[in-house]
Order: sequence, then structure tokens, then C-alpha cells
Amino acid sequence: MHTVKNLSGYKVIIGDENGPLLASERDVNDWLSAAWDAEATMIAVPVSRLSDEFFRLSTRIAGGIIQKFVNYRCQLAVIGDISRWVADSDALRDFVYEANKGREVWFLPSENALTERLQQNSQK
Repeated sequence: MHTVKNLSGYKVIIGDENGPLLASERDVNDWLSAAWDAEATMIAVPVSRLSDEFFRLSTRIAGGIIQKFVNYRCQLAVIGDISRWVADSDALRDFVYEANKGREVWFLPSENALTERLQQNSQK
């Protein structure tokens, strides 16, 4: 379901590409448990583990899922290509832009991009 990696000094839970979808707030519990067990502060969820509904902000699925990660003080990185959803939604494009300026939630194209971002943060 996941691996634990040390990326730029941060313990990160990296979700496997295949596995059950992270489709509701209830599903977040499994990810948070893995993070607590590993003493990780960040979870990286591959795009393949998210439903199309996650990327339709009107469903509020993304908001609920993200809020639960934030409430439990666990950073979230969505890893992979989300360009097809961003191209169809100005609201999602704006949300991703604003999220990537913060510290709690990032949308990044690859694990390498996550490593680079964490490295930048550790130098601040």
C-alpha cells in the first residue's frame, strides 16, 4: 500500500500507484495511521489513487480529504499529472496554484519534484 522514504530529511509515506482510492474522509484514516506508525509528517498520494470526483471541487471531496490531513497536522502531496483536470477547471487551477504557495498541501508532478520542494523548505 505504501513505502516510507526519507526525502531531504523528511519522513514521507509514499503511496503505491495501485491500491484502493482515497475517496472520502474515512479513507484518510488508513493513511494517517501509516504516517503515525512511521513517525512521518508527510503523505504523498499518487494521482492514480484519487477519483475524478476529487478533482471536481464542486463535489467537496477534495476539501474534506485535505481538511482532515490538515486537522491532524500531516502535510499532503498529490503526486502526478493533473493537467487534464486543471485544463477543464479554472477553479481547480487557482486552487492548485494557491495550495502550492503554502506548506500543507502541494500538487507536484513527480516524487523528484517533491524531493526538490522539501529540500528547498529545509534550507529556509
